[in-house]
Amino acid sequence: MQLALLSIFYLFIPAVILYLCKKSTLVKKIGSIVVAYGVGIIMGLSGLLPDGSAQIQDIFISASIPLAIPLLLFPTKVQEWFQLAGPTLKALAVGMFSVVITVFIGYFIFKPEDAQDFWKVGALLIGVYTGGTPNLASLKVMLDVSNETYLVVHSYDMIFGALYFLFLITLGHRFFLKFLPPFKMRDGLQKEYFDDEPIFDKIFNKESTIPQLKVFGLAVLILAISAGLASLFPQDYFMIVVILSLSTLALAASFIPGVNKIEKSFDLGMYFILVFSVAVASMVNLKDLVSASFDLIYYPAFVIFGSLLLQSLISRFTKTDADTLMITSTALICSPPFVPVVCSAIKNRNILVPGITVGIIGYAAGNYLGFIVGELLKLF
Repeated sequence: MQLALLSIFYLFIPAVILYLCKKSTLVKKIGSIVVAYGVGIIMGLSGLLPDGSAQIQDIFISASIPLAIPLLLFPTKVQEWFQLAGPTLKALAVGMFSVVITVFIGYFIFKPEDAQDFWKVGALLIGVYTGGTPNLASLKVMLDVSNETYLVVHSYDMIFGALYFLFLITLGHRFFLKFLPPFKMRDGLQKEYFDDEPIFDKIFNKESTIPQLKVFGLAVLILAISAGLASLFPQDYFMIVVILSLSTLALAASFIPGVNKIEKSFDLGMYFILVFSVAVASMVNLKDLVSASFDLIYYPAFVIFGSLLLQSLISRFTKTDADTLMITSTALICSPPFVPVVCSAIKNRNILVPGITVGIIGYAAGNYLGFIVGELLKLF
């Protein structure tokens, strides 16, 4: 009975968080992921978890990400990737390059002498700093990263990420304008874009129930196909093949208009990301965070600020404007939901859509890039 109630808790709380994001400005600003982690940590430390809860937690952690990936990628408009203005596309390439280079450099700086799986940390950082939490969670499942390592990396990522974001929305614009050119209006960016759409509105709309059930059914079908394909490979590669296959098939399905245009498929995917977040955070052990190796603490900080520094230096030579640099870095390091806030802070809504598009490309590429970099790091 207690385990059944715990299962209901993991399914119910994320829906409450999404509803609060829709109704509360404060919760929206804090962010659904942060709230989900907070609730999960409180639950884990409360002593209310029943015996056998680890098995339930493992089920929700293992199932939620494979269901979330297709739902997050179905709304992707791949065709629009090729319509990005030249400066934005150039800034995207420089931003991803900067993240990859700093992950490699940081790996050799912070790798402990006796650590055999430290390459997994590098892969996780590639995922979260080219895509976001969905990619971080996907790579955790794909690479069989321990819960302790995942929680430490993600916890300190959120701490240093908050400091990075605070810098961007306060001093960042004036700082970058000292050595980068100001933004100039380009073709295709004459229209003003505003972030006035109520978030998570459709997911609670009865009219959206049937369409969302359809995309959920398609996500389950893609998961079944991916699992069947993965069964043809050695057991060690099972989750790797499942995640990469899910990403590929979901992107292929995004070309189907009936799938691509279903509203709020992304929000339904975020619901499963929150299920994952609450479940994994409820396994937190404060001793793991306090006693974490300095290598795990400083590595995320080095990648965040090191990639921003490298991207800034390269942008100086490529003559990328300050606004495009900031919005591209935000989309990669923080993920698309943070893009409108930075646009508002620098008073330039014209780069909102290109910035969000950059973030979506990061979502789509993060799993592949994280896996490739992880395999390369494993060689050293």
